[in-house]
Amino acid sequence: MSRKARVLQKRFVVFCEGDTEYNYIDKMRKNQGVELVLKPINMHGGGYSNFLQKIKTESQSNYLAKFIIMDADRIATVQRELDGFKKLLEYCRIQNAKGNTPHFIIMDNPNFEYVACLHSTQYRGQDSHKFIESVLGAKSIAAFKGNADVYNFLNSGELSYQTMIESLRGKEKLLYNQYEIKKKNFDIVIKDTFFDVDFINKKGSNIEEFFDVIDW
Repeated sequence: MSRKARVLQKRFVVFCEGDTEYNYIDKMRKNQGVELVLKPINMHGGGYSNFLQKIKTESQSNYLAKFIIMDADRIATVQRELDGFKKLLEYCRIQNAKGNTPHFIIMDNPNFEYVACLHSTQYRGQDSHKFIESVLGAKSIAAFKGNADVYNFLNSGELSYQTMIESLRGKEKLLYNQYEIKKKNFDIVIKDTFFDVDFINKKGSNIEEFFDVIDW
């Protein structure tokens, strides 16, 4: 009698700031067939250091990978936040070099609203707030940010996360991870995380990595 292959549960943890990202991923995980544990981070007052503190206190808990999803705008607009981010980056690089649970930094530059616009084929880099209201049809940015159903809002009609992913592939970006997935044994290895502050004024995101890893 042949032995049944053991089915491994793909389990990831996601640290994210802001209600919009939380609501998006919360709905998305129900459509992906993977286990995503969400950990919201309050950035007010502590900035990127709040991420670092939270990540340090989180146990390994058999996650295949940890995702830290954040906006880049604080690096450019808030004094000393670059230093706070570099400490977080260094911590993640050390964990990855040690072979611990992979730590993926996912950085939306300048913010998630930009990534939201990329769900539309009509987006050509114009002001994201105006685009969300005039083209995507949100009543206001506040209403968009507070929309608990933002995932379905951005994946209806001609809007799609696949459109967003394809628009980001192959583009130069502020930050990206070089990684390898060994599907046979569910092993993920991050070889390096590249960050170049000179790209702070170049809009972009490496969020396609998040979808690629949880989708494999």
